[in-house]
Amino acid sequence: MENYRKTRSVELPSVCPFPALPPDTPEVRVRDGSKIRHPLRFALSHMEERRPAAQGGQPLCRQIVLTASGKGVSKAITCAEMVKRRVGGLHQLTQLQFSTVEEVWDPLQDTGGLDSLTVSRNLPNIWILLSRDTLDRSQPGYQEPGRHYNLWALEEEEEEEEGGGGRRRPRSGAKRKKTGGGGVAREGAGRGRGPGCESKDRSKLTVAVKRT
Repeated sequence: MENYRKTRSVELPSVCPFPALPPDTPEVRVRDGSKIRHPLRFALSHMEERRPAAQGGQPLCRQIVLTASGKGVSKAITCAEMVKRRVGGLHQLTQLQFSTVEEVWDPLQDTGGLDSLTVSRNLPNIWILLSRDTLDRSQPGYQEPGRHYNLWALEEEEEEEEGGGGRRRPRSGAKRKKTGGGGVAREGAGRGRGPGCESKDRSKLTVAVKRT
C-alpha cells in the first residue's frame, strides 16, 4: 500500500439491537475524538431529575442509549458508569456487535496504471441501554441496579482518607527501601563488593605474592 493514500472512509450505519424502545428514546453517539464531558452532559440532562413540564421543565426521560465503535468503546463504557453513579436505580443492558467501515484508497500517481481500492474492515461496536424501568434479566449483558455501589463507596472513603491526612497511605504489601543508619543511602553501600570483600581480596593477593 505504499503507492496508495487513503482518501475517505465511510462507516456503514448499524442497527440498534433494542427494537422495542420508544421512538423518542435519545441516542448518544460517543466518538473517539470527542471529549467525554459532552456526551456525559447530554445524557445527564435527559436522565437527572428536573422540574416538571408544568413548571417549564422537560419531562423525565425513562431510557437512554449510548453507542460507540472502535476506540470510542472505552469512552462509552466510562460515560455509562458515570451516569449510573449520578443517577441511581438504573438498569443496564449491553450488546456487542460489529460495524463495517469502507475505506477508499487512491493511487499516488495517476500515470502508474493503478486503480482505486475499496477496503472493508470490521470494527467492534457497543450498545448500552440505561433504563429506569425493569429490563429482561435473562438477556445476556444485563446488570441490575446497585451492583457496584459498594465499590464506589469504598473508593470515595479511600480518597477522603488520603486527602484528609495530607499523606497517601502505603499500599498493602509494599516494601520500603532500607537505607543506612543516618536515613540516607550511602554510595557503594548497596549490593556488590563492600569493605569486607575488599579486605579479603587484599589478603589473597598478599598470600599469592609470598608464595611466588
